[in-house]
Amino acid sequence: MSRRRQPSDQSDLFYSRARLYDLMFPGGGPAVDFYRADVDQHGGRVLELACGTGNKLIPIASDDHPCVGLDFSADMLAEARRKADERGVAVEWIQGDMRNFDLGRTFDYVFITANSLLHLHETEDLVSCFRSVRRHLAPGGRFVFDVFNPSVRVLAEADGTRRTRTSLSFTDPDRGSVSVDVAETYDASAQVTRGTWYLSTGAEPDFFVAPLEIRSIFPQELPLLLSLGGLELVERFGDWSGRPFAADALVQLCICE
Repeated sequence: MSRRRQPSDQSDLFYSRARLYDLMFPGGGPAVDFYRADVDQHGGRVLELACGTGNKLIPIASDDHPCVGLDFSADMLAEARRKADERGVAVEWIQGDMRNFDLGRTFDYVFITANSLLHLHETEDLVSCFRSVRRHLAPGGRFVFDVFNPSVRVLAEADGTRRTRTSLSFTDPDRGSVSVDVAETYDASAQVTRGTWYLSTGAEPDFFVAPLEIRSIFPQELPLLLSLGGLELVERFGDWSGRPFAADALVQLCICE
């Protein structure tokens, strides 16, 4: 799930309840394992853009890598700080915009995960982000990110109908069982899926309602966008085990230099 916020994005509200977000998307799993192992192999100074509440960066920092996390949302960063302090892990948390940032230093490993890049809807914003990454990469540095691989069939099913996402249901210690419904439409001209998320309990229907808008980046356009930002796509995987990217892959896991 995406964690990127930008000032003009209607999705800001979605990320305003950081603890609720963590209950819905608790982290862990093969994505964390991949990034943790990849940093161990290629490591050095690490920067995560759109770091959210630190579900991937905190485990990496716990392996003694010097880490910086940048995110636009003060709410998400506050929760990240709390979690890192609770675990006794040192991370430098910075509020900023991944489209254009200047930290005055370079990093050996920069990454953006969980579809976070897809909150940048405009081509110029994506290219600006990539150029900012390029400026912050040390010689020989590595830029890694993951975005979903768009499925025309799935996009066509985004017809505005409200549907329950059973796999996203969770238990809130204060509210009990929470169900998640999503209604989405796909704007083909913008390549943006515009959704509304509804969180409910039996006692509180729709206690939280928020928009979430996610861009699609198709496989053929991705290398061009990267090249416009001064980066080269050197490898692309289709899953967290390193399977080569193919048409049926769910994810585009991209390794860039």
